Amino acid sequence: MTYTRQDHTSDLDALPNMPAWVTSDRGKPLEDVAFLSGAALNHLHLVLGHKEVPQALLRDRLALRAAEACAAFSGRPERAGELRDAVHLLRPGDLPGPAGETCLAWRRAVERPVSIKALGRALPTLEPGQIAAWLDAGKGAPVTRAAMALEAVRREAPRADEAALILADATLSQALGWDHLVPLLAPGLNRAALRKQGDDLRLACHRALISSAVEAVRLASDLAHRAVHLKAVTPKLRARGAADAVEMFLTRDAVAASALPLPDRAARRLCDRLVDLGAVRELTGRDTFRLYGV
Repeated sequence: MTYTRQDHTSDLDALPNMPAWVTSDRGKPLEDVAFLSGAALNHLHLVLGHKEVPQALLRDRLALRAAEACAAFSGRPERAGELRDAVHLLRPGDLPGPAGETCLAWRRAVERPVSIKALGRALPTLEPGQIAAWLDAGKGAPVTRAAMALEAVRREAPRADEAALILADATLSQALGWDHLVPLLAPGLNRAALRKQGDDLRLACHRALISSAVEAVRLASDLAHRAVHLKAVTPKLRARGAADAVEMFLTRDAVAASALPLPDRAARRLCDRLVDLGAVRELTGRDTFRLYGV
């Protein structure tokens, strides 16, 4: 079926907004906060199923936020800009460094359907059997299972915050019936929460998921509108390979012009054209070594 621009606008208007009452969790007991996080996750589930939401792009951008949170947990200063540089400006033979490794781990965790093999790519230092055991560490409702997985990893590997959060989010995504890992826990938790156990950790996870689900819904809506605009201007692009380049922008948080399937000069011209059309943004503010994203 072919959609006109008006059809797309109507589809985007149908994206549901997160109800305001979902965020009213202050001072409430665990059972009430669990209900609110369940409502938030259910709403996010509906949004993730919307055809106009660029799923891979959303996951990649959430992965960047999760990597930023993990860097902060480790006491490192890198934020989104530095993490993007660490990954996208690598030259052949370069090592990404600790910040780049963190960002790559999250990106690898979200790019393929959740499986032991896919998680092994993200966490290559872990044995498949250990990954499987930690994924099965929890029982009960989805958030409870995720919290128990998080607690199990940190109990056996106290310094493995990154692995613990990736596996907890994988556990949650599997329990919710999502094919891919959606990073939610890391951006919503803080360092102190990672040291909690039992019901205290469950409460922290529920609260983290409320805030992260609200932000994920907002981001999904924003990216959906931006993706529709990018698709709408694609016919105006005359460069050979432009359609493949657009597909890269629709699936990746950031793209260097040198990574596009065009000659260097043509790639730079295409990026400038897309910026002029308001379809992508230049993300660094630099005159050189620029990165672009929807």
